[in-house]
Amino acid sequence: MDSSKARLAVDIGGTFTDVAISLPNAGFVTTKCPTTPDDPVRGAMHGVSLAMERAGLGPADIGSFIHGTTLATNALIERKGATVGVISTQGFRDILEIAYERRYDQYDLYLEKPDMLVPRERCVTISERMTAQGDVHAALDEGSLDDILAVLDNHQVKSLAVCLLHSYANPAHELRLADLIAERRPELSVSLSSQVSPEIREFDRLCTTVANAYIKPLMADYLSRLEQELKQNGYGCPLFIITSGGGMTTLDTAVRFPIRLVESGPSGGAILACEIAKACGRDEVVSFDMGGTTAKICMIDDGTPQSSRHFEIARAARFMKGSGLPVRIPVIEMIEIGAGGGSVSGVDRLGRITVGPESAGAQPGPASYGKGGERATVTDADVALGYIDPDLFAEGLLQLDTTLADTAILRDIGEPLGLDAEESAYGISQIVDENMASAARVHAVERGKSLKNRTMIAFGGNGPLHATRLADKIGVNQIIVPCDPGVGSAIGFLNAPVSYEIVRSLYVTLDAFDDVSINALFAEMTDEATSIVEKGAGGDDIICRRTAFMRYSGQGHEIEVALPDRDLTTGDLPGLRDAYDTAYRQQYHRSVPGMQIEIMNWSLTASTPSPKPDTVSRVKAGQDATATRMRQAYVRQTGRAADVPVHLRHDLAAGHIVAGPALIVEAQTTTFVDAAWTAVLDEKLNIVLSKDGDQGGPAHG
Repeated sequence: MDSSKARLAVDIGGTFTDVAISLPNAGFVTTKCPTTPDDPVRGAMHGVSLAMERAGLGPADIGSFIHGTTLATNALIERKGATVGVISTQGFRDILEIAYERRYDQYDLYLEKPDMLVPRERCVTISERMTAQGDVHAALDEGSLDDILAVLDNHQVKSLAVCLLHSYANPAHELRLADLIAERRPELSVSLSSQVSPEIREFDRLCTTVANAYIKPLMADYLSRLEQELKQNGYGCPLFIITSGGGMTTLDTAVRFPIRLVESGPSGGAILACEIAKACGRDEVVSFDMGGTTAKICMIDDGTPQSSRHFEIARAARFMKGSGLPVRIPVIEMIEIGAGGGSVSGVDRLGRITVGPESAGAQPGPASYGKGGERATVTDADVALGYIDPDLFAEGLLQLDTTLADTAILRDIGEPLGLDAEESAYGISQIVDENMASAARVHAVERGKSLKNRTMIAFGGNGPLHATRLADKIGVNQIIVPCDPGVGSAIGFLNAPVSYEIVRSLYVTLDAFDDVSINALFAEMTDEATSIVEKGAGGDDIICRRTAFMRYSGQGHEIEVALPDRDLTTGDLPGLRDAYDTAYRQQYHRSVPGMQIEIMNWSLTASTPSPKPDTVSRVKAGQDATATRMRQAYVRQTGRAADVPVHLRHDLAAGHIVAGPALIVEAQTTTFVDAAWTAVLDEKLNIVLSKDGDQGGPAHG
């Protein structure tokens, strides 16, 4: 990539579209505008034109265009994808129905099963069979394909998922089927499990392939339209897409494997939090990204986010493992809940205030937007409590109406519970903060982590607004709000490396270590991954990282263990055993001596180097900042509204101190400094908040 040119990033969220332009050696230009759900490309290009105008740039000044979107996720959650059919090996028609052969909640008599996207009548089989070693046990029955396609035509299938038994070991039959289908039905979109998720475990592999097939036509159409729109507007730069694993990939790869984009937008926020954590010397961090539709929480240790190979989409039961559609993709592990500024509130049958997961979105949006929304939302509550200045909201692109906010809150919350507007708004605020706190606690406990002593990095359109209130609930005493937090994910995109990860299954044990086969597999994966990364590397070096997924014999899940970046030999066996035992102890606080160790999967990640962040030195508190004006806002410690100082962030300098309660307002968000908290600006103008009485203070080092 040309480092002499500006780089442009666009993050399309459920409510707002964020744009950030990185200028060579000159910081960022950012903007935020409402998402256009009927045509996301239109809203994205509107945001791009606003940001380009502010930056004084033309299309020729842009060296790369980086894009992340929630479109893939929303299509899966809202069930707006293609009509999918499945071809599997004869005798294995019911893989989706059988699933894991267990109920995710065995005591729920009215259990709602996860929607696997493809009913049984659209699942067909073909005679063929590969062994687990990749040998042909039964030849592919090519003559039956016409009858199979006729059945799929009957069901108006537009996209096809092909998942044959043990195709991860030998994809020959799947590849042959793809060629034959292309000859007979060239308009049919086809996803092969041996390309989408070439790993053992038939159910997970099929689910991942089905999900890919479900969104593939939609994402192909969307991404091609975006590419065309950019070309028509004079942008000749390459287009990169952010993946769920936090890297950038090429357009053609994103079109082939859109399932890798399901956490595209949120991963940018995690990248930003990692960069801030490394720059500020924070080893244990929890990132908090609250937007208009959802809130995302991610644990980050030593500048690296928690990652996973397993992810569930659209869980039928909140926080209940097994109630969603499982997919196996590289993903930054975070918990995401329906708690954003647009989350709708109400009162349930038991007289309790509820918030989310339903969202008012961008259209019609919260009641205070004045765009036809009538139901009370979190943003309406923040407006009613005085935490949002209507005149400064969203760069002045939206004029908020406090009367409409009060009216909606009184109707939906106040009248059913006998409360006034202020009490009702405070109730909404408390419930949404507690929902996020509960999610954070669950996320931490499931990973054997503690939230205490962590630094929170808060961003997103609503993150800084709720950060101190959430921190009080989860026991966090330090918060960092970076510059331009309202478009944090878009800025994170600009720090993402070009990368691609491949995982392949090859079963070996340490007692029967086949280093020749392993090295041959890695050579094949390296060629494939680097060929993809080279298209966007622009001459940058490519780093390859190797990983083994290991377990004790008989266990059901593996632990990730790093491998040396070279061919393996039998001399590496003692080191591999020690590395696995160490990783196992870290996770389970013990090891199991004498057990045979198996390796199920192997991973190769090729990537360009990540930019090294500038280190931020110790915060030096200076003089108290002078408020621009005062504003009536609710102070929960006293239970009533009071005059609260309002500071404009661009007026603050390094060392300025802002004692709570106070509001620090900027173009795309507001930081609420709650009572008992103090903010100090560091040398990079990050807002560093510390709770009064915290012995660590806002300093670090």
